[in-house]
Amino acid sequence: MDDEALLAKLDTWLLPSLHGVRDVRTLRQIDLYDALLRLLDWPLRQRLESALPRHYTAPGCSHLPLRYHHDQPPALAVRMQEMFGERQNPTVAEGRVAVVLELLSPAHRPLQITRDLAAFWQGAYREVQKEMKGRYPKHVWPDDPANTAPTRRTKKYQTP
Repeated sequence: MDDEALLAKLDTWLLPSLHGVRDVRTLRQIDLYDALLRLLDWPLRQRLESALPRHYTAPGCSHLPLRYHHDQPPALAVRMQEMFGERQNPTVAEGRVAVVLELLSPAHRPLQITRDLAAFWQGAYREVQKEMKGRYPKHVWPDDPANTAPTRRTKKYQTP
């Protein structure tokens, strides 16, 4: 879609979202993604959601938002323990684009950004593991994270 095509179809995609908008603050709250979806038929919407999903369900079962940028690969912020058991980064675009993982501590603080999860598990994870075992002793920090079940819980609530 170019600007001319969008302007020609304003009544189709934008007008329904303008109901109740009376000021700039409310105008800024319009979800343009949802508005633009009105330009697509149902099969094309399903294909878009399949190829470029808005959310990712982590192995630890959290439903997390994917962030897309026009000049960078898609990114996902996820707690490290929820990615245990995964050997590679998730992908989008029918498997053609790897998602950059922003691995977080149990307190949701950034620990590592990686485009290669397998290399991280085999390399830099050891340093992160040492530091995190001391800082978060109640959480699981396995020696082989690629072959450990993902978790959202502390050791106390793990099933044997």
